[in-house]
This record gives sequence, structure tokens and C-alpha cells, in this order.
Amino acid sequence: MNYDLIVVGSGPGGYVTAIRASQLGLKTAVIEKESLGGICLNWGCIPTKALLKSANVFDYINHASDYGIQVKEASADFNAVVKRSREVANGMSGGVQFLMKKNKIDVIMGTGKIKPGKKVDVTDEKGKVSEISATNIIVATGARSRQLPNLPQDGKKIIGYRDALVLPKLPKSMLVVGSGAIGVEFAYFYNAMGVEVTVVEYLPNIVPVEDKDVSKQLERSFKKQGIKVLTNASVESVDTTGKTCKAQVKTKKGDEIIEAEIVLSAVGIEANIENIGLEDVGIVTDKGKILVNDFYQTNMPGYYAIGDVTPGPALAHVASAEGIICVEKIAGHAPAALDYGNIPGCTYCSPEVASVGMTENAAKEAGYEIKIGKFPFSASGKASAAGHKDGFVKLIFDAKYGELLGGHMIGANVTEMIAEIVAVRKLETTGMELVKTVHPHPTMSEAIMEAAAAAYDEVIHM
Repeated sequence: MNYDLIVVGSGPGGYVTAIRASQLGLKTAVIEKESLGGICLNWGCIPTKALLKSANVFDYINHASDYGIQVKEASADFNAVVKRSREVANGMSGGVQFLMKKNKIDVIMGTGKIKPGKKVDVTDEKGKVSEISATNIIVATGARSRQLPNLPQDGKKIIGYRDALVLPKLPKSMLVVGSGAIGVEFAYFYNAMGVEVTVVEYLPNIVPVEDKDVSKQLERSFKKQGIKVLTNASVESVDTTGKTCKAQVKTKKGDEIIEAEIVLSAVGIEANIENIGLEDVGIVTDKGKILVNDFYQTNMPGYYAIGDVTPGPALAHVASAEGIICVEKIAGHAPAALDYGNIPGCTYCSPEVASVGMTENAAKEAGYEIKIGKFPFSASGKASAAGHKDGFVKLIFDAKYGELLGGHMIGANVTEMIAEIVAVRKLETTGMELVKTVHPHPTMSEAIMEAAAAAYDEVIHM
């Protein structure tokens, strides 16, 4: 079978790419070895958000008296929470199946391996191999949980994120190693479910890619929730021979043993580039990633790569954007290269974290003279009414031209608010234009206007 385009992998990079290709008139096939939607939809973004929503609801119930409502003896049915999460993921995967049919995209189930001559071998679950070919091939095989030698995952006592989504029972205690998005989201979820949670982070701050003010606020919020946080610390080894795990943790104060029923390794991800034929084709990789140009072409004509297998940020929305740009270029359009300086990042613990652009330190290191505006949600009427006063909006402007260099938020629903900052930066809106943009009252989004006003000494409600 010959196609205009074959996409290997059907995650948010792969299936979005295939749909856009079909819209552009390309005869398209997608190869998927497990479930349509890939890791994000089946074992990442979507099911984790379903778990976190259950945690939010349980948290609300436990604090119902704060809102004048009395609830007696609420309890969480952990297995039912997990079941709902899986049902949400399965429903979304079914939605992708519908989209494939609607857009007349061939879905070929099996493991794909690219070959020279723009061919792909597909091995199905019975071991049968079939060969298909295309004018263009896009690798979108995603990534998996990163394994550390001193944290060998056994799926029972030392687990990765996939295991954390479907534990058979609620543990009494959990040690989370790593405090990126995966680590802090699971830390919040399990703590909300009643688990004793400790987070260990090697760097000086949790969520280390975020602005330091945000990291410090999240650490304060976590400690208030009862989550133990250790920074500048590392897990040296874990003894799993007993009923519980005994982790040797190196801290600033010396070594200590932390005992937990489960250890969750959340130290990042690694790209799925092994055994997919890259060496056979001659595609160049570096540091575990496939090297591509601005339009995702590899060093070999007709072979492309997008998403987590490339050096860009490992985010679902980045993979989708890359795929759309890639196929538009293939189809003869003239798309602009992706601006990686304007990619939003979101973390869905509670309080939520969202950011885009430069941190305060990065702006200073880049030589900018800056203006900073910060507005706390404790001064927001909507936040007070909602009972979510933790957090703030912090905006960083270039003092000379008023360019919005970065936006950083922590608080309730900020993952829904960050898109305004992304659009403002895309449109090159100045700080004063943002100040004069009327925001609805009462909303959490008013904090964006107020933070901008604070940068220019015009803040009203603080």
C-alpha cells in the first residue's frame, strides 16, 4: 500500500498531524502499537486530569464547612476514582477513532519500523509483518518514563507514572522522586486521597523550570496541605526487600532514611527512538533525540520527526503544533516556524501553575532592564468568593519598549488564564495596552490586568 504520508505513532502529535494532512488532501495512514491517542490521551494528560478532578471534588467536600455546608463522613472510593479515570481516557480514545474515520485516515495497528526507500514494516500482535510505503514518513513515537539505575521500576514498589494511574489499592505512604509536572500532580492527588506524601527534588526549588517566586509559593502551599518537601536532596538507593521501601536520601543536613509503601519515580521522560529503524535509514540523533530543522525534516529527505522524539519541549500542544507545521510544509504551504519562546506550560496540581516566556532570572541574564508587576489572589474579589486565595500573577516587561517578556501564575484555574498571555505576546501587545484592556469583574483574570498595572505603578486594588 502506498500513501502520501505515514505517521508512526498516534499521540497528540501523530493523530493531529494525520488529520491536518488529510484536510490538505494527502492520503494518510497512522501506525499505532497500543491505543489511539498515545500516552497523553491514554496514560498521561487526560487520565491524570480525571484523577485530579476527583481529588478536587474530595478536597471541596472535606472543606465544605468553609462554605457553610455540612457534609458527614465523606470518603473516597479509590478504585472508583481510578475506574472513572480509565473510562474518561477510553472515551477520548474512542473519539480519536471517530476522527480517523471521519477524515478517511487508515489506522494500522502494530509496531512500526521505518526502512530505507520510504517504507515502513508493521508487525501486528500475532507477529505478522506487512510493508507499506509513502512519499513522506513522520516519526511521532513519543516518550516513556525515564529509568534511573538507582531507581529500577518494578511496577509494584518502585513505580512510574503509568503504574501510578492504576494502583490496585491506595497506599498509606508515598515517596515522590522529582518535582516536575508529573511529580507534583501525583503528589497533590495522593495527598488529597489521604496518603502521606514526601517529595524529593534534586534542585533547590520544586517545579524547577518555573519562576522562583512560583516555586516558593507552591512549596508553601504543599506544606500547608501536609506534603513534606525536600529540596537539594537526592535518592541514592531504595531497599525494597521488606514490606515497605526504605530510601536512602542525601540532604543538606546529611543522609536520612525515608520509609514509604510506594516510591514513584517522576524524574522525567526519555524518547522512544530505539528499534524503530533510525539507524537503518541513517537518521541522525543526538543525546537521545532526533535532529530536525525548523520544519521537522531529518537529515534524510522524506523522513520527518515531531514531538517528544525531537529536542523541543515535551508537551502535547507542542507536538500538535509541530505536526501541523510539518504537514503544511510538506503540502507546499508556507507556515511560519514555531516560536518556542512563546510556548505555555501548565501543571495541574492545586494550586495550579501556568507560565510562558522568560522567568525573572532569565530576563535579567538576557540583559533586559525590566519592570515587574505582581498581583496576589488574596486581593482578588473572585478568588476570595471562591475560597482560593493562594497564589498570584507575575508579569515581566521590558522597561524600554513595554514588551511582555514573561507571565507566571499560580492559583486556581490559572491553566485556563495563561492563553491570554500567550496571545498578548504573539500580538506584541505592550504593557500599557494590557493595563488599558478592560477585564470582566469579578473574575480571576482581572489579576492579569492588575499585575500589568502594578508594573506601571497604576494598580488599584492593592
